[in-house]
Amino acid sequence: MPRGDADGSHTTVLLREAVDALVTDVDGFYVDGTYGRGGHARAILARLSPRGRLLAFDKDPQAVAAALRELADARFEIVHAGFDTLAEALAARGIARVHGVLLDLGVSSPQLDDPARGFSFRFDAPLDMRMDTTRGETAADFLARADVRTLTQVIRDHGDERFAHPIAKTLVARRQAGAPVRTTGELAALVARIVKTREPGQDPATRTFQALRIHVNAELEGLEAGLNAALSVLAPGGRLVVISFHSLEDRIVKTFVARESRDVPDRRAPFAPPRPLRLRALARLRPAAAEVAANPRARSAVMRVAERTAVA
Repeated sequence: MPRGDADGSHTTVLLREAVDALVTDVDGFYVDGTYGRGGHARAILARLSPRGRLLAFDKDPQAVAAALRELADARFEIVHAGFDTLAEALAARGIARVHGVLLDLGVSSPQLDDPARGFSFRFDAPLDMRMDTTRGETAADFLARADVRTLTQVIRDHGDERFAHPIAKTLVARRQAGAPVRTTGELAALVARIVKTREPGQDPATRTFQALRIHVNAELEGLEAGLNAALSVLAPGGRLVVISFHSLEDRIVKTFVARESRDVPDRRAPFAPPRPLRLRALARLRPAAAEVAANPRARSAVMRVAERTAVA
């Protein structure tokens, strides 16, 4: 999920399209749920009037530090937390409704490109993978305790890896032999010995690394909670804009929007009028060919846009 650096060394995906879809009132209050390195945040602020406001969130302390260092704007504030906490953060600031919420999911380019973070198999580094390095279990810690069944489920369900079981068995066998996997290089080499076939241009370890990252950061659970939190604070006409980078995320977003875009009867009171729909799906966009050519990391991006229809 490449999000822009202040120096332009990383490219923010679907920048213009996301801001065009999100900002419907230049005087409004907006939420950027995943600051990254501020590409979307700067573009939103550039679109807002002096009365507009932007509250951003990021789990990554490095991203928060960069925002505090680089983005001095009285209309802007950042919170060191996941976007699943946005309703509580807004309530603490006396904000009941917002005009738009942007969620740009996954991992940012600075995280991928920093060997010390342990997100990438391109480097040999400690197997960390935490977006918030101040708390929680690292990927290496998880591998040091999980049994074969748990590992298989995580790698299969979060990585869609058909070799999940032999990978899990090998990880546990190595641990039991006194040589647990502790680095990205060790994990990538182990997976490469097991996964003999893979899509052209894809490293054998891609799916396993994705699965462990999603698990360590509870990304799918956080997405579900964040979507519900966003819906709870959107004003009528407010926009929800979500950019996802793999099918697991996009399926959750698609299902959520579809569910909230239907009239739902109350089964406990079958003759009562149905609950009014709360969202209206507006768009599904992919990056243009020119953007993908300029930024190959954009090739899997999907952006979904929905609008709040009523407060119920």
